[in-house]
Amino acid sequence: MKLRVLIVSAASLLLLYLGDSIALRLRHDQLGSVTVERYDAIPEKNGKTEFQFEQPIAQNCVRSLFPHRGYPACWYLKRHNEQRIDY
Repeated sequence: MKLRVLIVSAASLLLLYLGDSIALRLRHDQLGSVTVERYDAIPEKNGKTEFQFEQPIAQNCVRSLFPHRGYPACWYLKRHNEQRIDY
């Protein structure tokens, strides 16, 4: 019973991904752009962290449910538009 649920779930996820990929290829406006704010987190000797903010940049994304062709999904990038770089 558990194996059947696992197989059905995996097959459903695969079909959803393939449908998303086909829908993306049929769209004329496949790529979008989201402004991302990056900042560096630099640890100091006293245990504190210094933050240095960089200029916001425009990052490309795909207008789909899943990431495709090396680009993140736009809906995800809009919700995670701050990127912390730890040193």
